[in-house]
Amino acid sequence: MSLFLEMNPADIVDAVRRGKVVIAVYGLGWMGLSTACLFAEAGANVIGVDTDSRVIELINSGRSPISEPNLETLIRKHIGTGRFSVTSNGKETAAKAAVIIIVVPTLLDRRNRPDYSAVEKACHEIGRGLKPGCLVIFESTVSPGTTETLVKETIEKNSGFKAGLDFGLTYSPIRATAGRALQDIINYPRVIAAIDSRSLEVACTVLSVIIRSGFIKVRDFKTAETTKLCENTYRDINIALSNELAMFCEHLRVDFDEIRAAANSQPYCHLHVPGAWVGGQCIPQNPLFLIDVAEDLGAPLRIATLARKINDQMPPHTIRLVIDALRTCRKNIKRAKVAILGVSYRANVKEIKFSPVKEVIEMLQKRGAKVTVFDPYFTPEELKKFGYVSARTAERTVDGVDCVLVTVGHDEFKRLKLDSLVRFVRKPAALIDAGHVFSPTAAEEAGFIYRGIGRGVWTK
Repeated sequence: MSLFLEMNPADIVDAVRRGKVVIAVYGLGWMGLSTACLFAEAGANVIGVDTDSRVIELINSGRSPISEPNLETLIRKHIGTGRFSVTSNGKETAAKAAVIIIVVPTLLDRRNRPDYSAVEKACHEIGRGLKPGCLVIFESTVSPGTTETLVKETIEKNSGFKAGLDFGLTYSPIRATAGRALQDIINYPRVIAAIDSRSLEVACTVLSVIIRSGFIKVRDFKTAETTKLCENTYRDINIALSNELAMFCEHLRVDFDEIRAAANSQPYCHLHVPGAWVGGQCIPQNPLFLIDVAEDLGAPLRIATLARKINDQMPPHTIRLVIDALRTCRKNIKRAKVAILGVSYRANVKEIKFSPVKEVIEMLQKRGAKVTVFDPYFTPEELKKFGYVSARTAERTVDGVDCVLVTVGHDEFKRLKLDSLVRFVRKPAALIDAGHVFSPTAAEEAGFIYRGIGRGVWTK
């Protein structure tokens, strides 16, 4: 093995911090780009690899392709110093690197089964350029068994080397959320597994340059892979529980927000906030990775499968609230103008890629509604590229509409004044609050016909 993997921990940290070795990061999405910038900030010599020419062009010009706080500042700083560079040449980069970190996307195909084509392509290129003694740290979220089969075997086949003998191999899934990725990567302890003890030691040493909270060393790759999927499945199930309880509360004519606050005052209760959808790349996709493997093993995950079905019902349920509120306004959805406030997949994040907003808009349009959208994180020009009609302010967007549908609880929406908003709509108008932004009482006092997910205390 190379001198890098034979170095003692103190010398490894020094070599990384002083830029004496190249760290290559494959996949410059939310987590990969954040990881690359954190290493560059720590002094490392970092090369980022991505297949998207637009991403490479933006980064090379000092701009960030994603809206993550403080990320663009780091990009500008380290692209300018030469500490961080980007390329599409994965083979050439692998030949230069002592440490290779793989954070490429793992998605679902049309049958809702895992699509590992990006992982396979990255491993193919890495294998063709890999030099003996290199350490590979795989971080993408995958089904149990993927690291020791697809990743290991693809790199071995294309390099002619053996993992654990000629190169090191570890798996350590990133535990971070968009909008706070930098701080999460730094502050959350990292689950990690390796093919051998030396790979584990060196990987922990390298990652400790950017991770402050230590490592949870588990026995094998499958354990680490399953840990990440269980984390996200736990969250998906708990969101489903809150969504189901919220719909129940609408029928019971009580306010789930009030119930949630009261219940969560007890330390063993952690009810989540219900909503119009469950978006993002990790949820709802990751539970399906686990469900897929469970079915193949003949050990179906019944609760996880049911949770997915419940969460998938939330967009249609939101439309039902729209129809009900418009009916109370004596209006028909077929001719209604609806303004949607919020297109991001969750609050205070600029990301539409994994947002079910398209599904909600299509449901409304199929019923004959005319839809306009607004999101403070996107310009009208950006929204137009997605095929949406928009305006520059929330007030202009709701001008003359019959229904305002708040889908995401952006902080900016919480600063909207209902007395001001109601002046622009075509009265009587409906306000559907799926983002838990407004008080039902305040909305009705302002003159809206109110509906909210789980907030069954509306009176009209």
